[in-house]
Amino acid sequence: MKIHEYQAKELFRSFGVPVPDGGVAFSVDEAVDAAKGLGGYPVVVKAQIHAGGRGKGGGVKLAASEAEARTFADEILGMTLVTHQTGPEGRLVKKLLVEAGQEIAKEFYLSILVDRATAGIVIMASQEGGMDIEEVAATTPEKIIKVRVDPLTGIQGYHLREVGFGLGLPKAALKEFSALLKNLYTLFVKNDCSLLEINPLILTKDDRVMALDAKVDIDSNAMFRHKDLLEYRDLDEEDPLEVEASKYNLNYINLDGNVGNIVNGAGLAMATMDIIKNAGAEPANFMDVGGGATAEMVENAFRIILMDEKVKAVLINIFGGILRCDVFAEGVVAAAQKTGITIPVVVRMEGTNVEKGKKILAESGLNLINAVDLKDAAEKVAAAI
Repeated sequence: MKIHEYQAKELFRSFGVPVPDGGVAFSVDEAVDAAKGLGGYPVVVKAQIHAGGRGKGGGVKLAASEAEARTFADEILGMTLVTHQTGPEGRLVKKLLVEAGQEIAKEFYLSILVDRATAGIVIMASQEGGMDIEEVAATTPEKIIKVRVDPLTGIQGYHLREVGFGLGLPKAALKEFSALLKNLYTLFVKNDCSLLEINPLILTKDDRVMALDAKVDIDSNAMFRHKDLLEYRDLDEEDPLEVEASKYNLNYINLDGNVGNIVNGAGLAMATMDIIKNAGAEPANFMDVGGGATAEMVENAFRIILMDEKVKAVLINIFGGILRCDVFAEGVVAAAQKTGITIPVVVRMEGTNVEKGKKILAESGLNLINAVDLKDAAEKVAAAI
């Protein structure tokens, strides 16, 4: 689950991580009032969307006066902000963060994330913080410091010193930085985060460290332990079809292609998408209904895929195990009858009760294209498109 910068900074404050004074605004007038409440200028007006690169896209402005704060708030609020992370469609800005400006001596990059390669946690940092950190990582990766932490023993003093010395912080700032990093690690672990990122982390002219930005991603599978954080979820920032799928415990990710696919099992779904591409078509989604799906879940999966206007054909690839082929077929028939499907549907089924499943589909009166194997299915759906 992604959260907004202003929400991440609320978490930072609760764990003792220094951040600038500021407040969220949902209108131009609220933004101006928030700026007035900071006690002076300059102030920073920042678009709040679930994507990075906002500064380069025109979503972050430094206002030197009340008039500029009003102008920038009016420009940013309601704009469709396009960054390298939003895609060409961009994101509509519905809220702003207005913060006090800071006197910056140096900018750094700092993040904590799950390291799948070592089944641990890694702290990443760089002296080259700011808007071009992706370029730094691509062209000069040696400038990225990586410190690995065993989650069983937790963060230790030598981890803190290794990162602090690696960033070349002045001696006067090391103690405060060590406390900041330790608090960030505690936040990361206690909230089951998958990513925590500060870009930039700044050193002020009086040798203080502060999180000027904040990005926090929380593992959705752990939300049952963090019901208090559910209020941070912003459905406006999520794909509507993915939100709909989540209501029915369906694993769905919207993609850019034109072949909708329904599969049971994540590995099989990945293989299905690969073979669709090999056949010359493009998958429109990842959809794993799961091994224990019911006919109702299958019906909802089918309905959600057909809601996507990009979908010009559907490939159903089912290996019957816990989810029997006859149960799946019943769900397909129910969904097709309710939606009045008009696009080609290719079906490949194998496994438990496959003959019963094929009989249900054959007797449904639906115009379905049967496939003998996965290669045949992919070729038939590509030909149909």
